[in-house]
Amino acid sequence: MAHHDAAAAAATPLPQTRDELLVLHRETRRRRNAAAHGSPDHVAAITLLGRIEVEVARIERAMDPPLV
Repeated sequence: MAHHDAAAAAATPLPQTRDELLVLHRETRRRRNAAAHGSPDHVAAITLLGRIEVEVARIERAMDPPLV
């Protein structure tokens, strides 16, 4: 597994479709769960998960009708 830090996670461009975001979310959860608690990889995965969740929520609110 490549080393990821929080700054890189914050700069990672996100996919623009809900389906692609959900795939990335699933992969990032696996990466978070595999990393040692508190390690740079763990923190980076948590940072990226937050960004993904915000983007999914934005997309879902914009749907007609909204999913939320």
